[in-house]
Amino acid sequence: MKFLKFLFVGVFFGIILIKSEVVSWYRIYEMFKFQSFHMYGIIGSAILFGASGLFLMKKFRVKSTEGKPIQLPPKDKSITRYLLGGTIFGLGWALAGACPGPMYVLLGAGIYSMLIVILAAVLGTFVYGVLKSKLPH
Repeated sequence: MKFLKFLFVGVFFGIILIKSEVVSWYRIYEMFKFQSFHMYGIIGSAILFGASGLFLMKKFRVKSTEGKPIQLPPKDKSITRYLLGGTIFGLGWALAGACPGPMYVLLGAGIYSMLIVILAAVLGTFVYGVLKSKLPH
């Protein structure tokens, strides 16, 4: 019963993604061909909203639901892993036509081919877990 609020937030988030056309393959195609500002505007808005939220959390010393202070990990000086990870993420996004959040929204909207993409994402996560100790971090 306590997880019901997360279900409602997920359903609300899914509705927002569908209504804003973020899960539209055509919108994603436009973005990767630099033909439309639509997706960049949404992503930029999310970045501004997230950065503002972090700023306010630090300023007002917001605590977690357990009452503990929220501490962010120190910034990593290396950019190589972010470039590599971002490239792999972007290639997967362009190939599948969806990033991780919208994959589930599309499945819920009846696009059952997303099951293949979700299974591939789970397999990739599993392979990363197996190889994590051998990878440079």
